Amino acid sequence: MYSFVLILATIIIRTLGKVEVQNKQTLPRKGGYVLTCTHKGWLDVVVLAICTPRPIHFMAKQELFQNKLIARFLFAINAFPVNRETPSPSSIKIPVKQLKSGEVVGIFPGGTRTVEDVSLKRGAVTIANLAKVPVVPAAYEGPATLKELVKARKATVIFGEPFHVNTNSKDELNAFTNLLSEKTHFLQSQISKQN
Repeated sequence: MYSFVLILATIIIRTLGKVEVQNKQTLPRKGGYVLTCTHKGWLDVVVLAICTPRPIHFMAKQELFQNKLIARFLFAINAFPVNRETPSPSSIKIPVKQLKSGEVVGIFPGGTRTVEDVSLKRGAVTIANLAKVPVVPAAYEGPATLKELVKARKATVIFGEPFHVNTNSKDELNAFTNLLSEKTHFLQSQISKQN
């Protein structure tokens, strides 16, 4: 199902607008990794998926799974629910298991410095640390909806260099969280300079 949806999404999005991918060579070819990206709306999730050579298992807020039809679709595209308000142990166990199996886990911490942004970035770093896999930061700039894409707005995805998190210290974990923020904001600034 994932492959079918991806092919369909690729045809639709590339027919309606332009998608530019930068630094794709930085993505690890094998082994698991955490892919983080800025987040505006549902379209950036789809664009990121079509720009990444390997399937992504997306962490998605559990509210999206309340509608049975939408939930079936989300599960079909490798998404899994997470309670952001009160995360359970499975919120970490599921992605860690996937990463250790060599899969790619996608986390959208958001593009602004909010409380949720910081906690999700800390979550991404924590999960990467537990799974002993790298974090690959990315940034998205462009339309949030198909309607905006039709209006000839270009979508750009830029990938950063992977970095490893290996620590038992909470302070160092916070430092890695700050590093992820810095790398993400740098990637955003690179896109802004080009537009």
